[in-house]
Amino acid sequence: MSTLAEPSISVTRGWIARLSLANLGFWVAVLTPIQVLLPTQIERLDPAGKETQLAIVTACAAIVSIIVAPIAGALSDRTLSRWGRRRPWIAGGVVLCALSLVALPFAAGVAMVAVCWSLAQAGQNALFAGMSATVPDQVPVRQRGIVSAFVGLPAPLGLVFGVFLVTAVVPGLTGGYLVVALALVLLTGPFLLGTSDDRLVPAERPVFTFRSFWISPRRHPDFAWAAISRLAIQLANSIATLYLLYFLRDVVRLADPGGGVFVLTLLYTGGILLTSVVAGKLSDRSGKRKIFVVVSSVVIAAAMLILAVWHTFPAAMTAAFVLGLGYGVYVAIDNALITQVLPGARDRAKDLGVINIANTAPQAFAPLIAGGVIAFSGSYTVLYLIAGAVALIGALLVRPIKGVA
Repeated sequence: MSTLAEPSISVTRGWIARLSLANLGFWVAVLTPIQVLLPTQIERLDPAGKETQLAIVTACAAIVSIIVAPIAGALSDRTLSRWGRRRPWIAGGVVLCALSLVALPFAAGVAMVAVCWSLAQAGQNALFAGMSATVPDQVPVRQRGIVSAFVGLPAPLGLVFGVFLVTAVVPGLTGGYLVVALALVLLTGPFLLGTSDDRLVPAERPVFTFRSFWISPRRHPDFAWAAISRLAIQLANSIATLYLLYFLRDVVRLADPGGGVFVLTLLYTGGILLTSVVAGKLSDRSGKRKIFVVVSSVVIAAAMLILAVWHTFPAAMTAAFVLGLGYGVYVAIDNALITQVLPGARDRAKDLGVINIANTAPQAFAPLIAGGVIAFSGSYTVLYLIAGAVALIGALLVRPIKGVA
């Protein structure tokens, strides 16, 4: 059977488990530095300008991600390796990211932190390009809701696991970065070593052209609406979480903001665990995707409103749990929806890389927006109200999609 054919054989529980573990390693490497290690390191290097410097570092890395994601995906679609199309890019991304993380604690200034984190993000995007394409490559549509749920669960679990590792098990910057790199290698190993990856035959290899990176909204409107909707919702999430550590310390006046972030992460993860798999099953059974995305986006906006109005730790705990309930549904169903609006089978990884810009671009835009709001208004209320409004816009943007119920 052609490697480009729509998959029809159901994937096994073991396959799902290995992919989920690999995604756990990916998210540990992505989220733990952003949430804990980078803010701590940058504050030590420049206490007075920590917000601005963190914004610059994350924005630089996000720009690298925007460039690397579609290019790595396009090259993956065209890889003729005997190890398959996806595994070489997953393995290469793991190595580059792990080495960059190991180098980060030795960065002498903010500029070097930006370089190392940008290289780490390049590796992460090469890795993600390979992993994300395995779902449309190997999972039939009837399974994509539940598979997407298990692929999405590692994001919050990765943050919980990562924060636990760097705050309770191996505290300190150097140990923290090293243990995150080790977790990435160990968790992606089973998928790399235990999962088959069909080889692409030369006759089916797409021609590489830079023109192919442009996906016409006129010819593929569903893809365009899905991408813009994801951009809005991920932007809202990025705006809300970027300065969470500073919010707890400077506004809530929490004595242990790092511990507070961990508590909020646990509640957030609990909410996701309650809704993600259930939503995936219900979506697969009903064949509907859009209504789940719309409802989850409204719930996410409600969580932002709580953060905007009540600046207490109990309110932040409530908001974290509500955010988890909404995001659990969103991450499961939106991933499945995206795989159903891809323009074609030949460029799955490239197209997923293009739409992954909707995940990475907010990391560039959010620091500019959030930093600007805090600089000019000094108000986290305004910041979270903006995040809630953007989430509601994302809910509206998914409605014009016609090819998915």
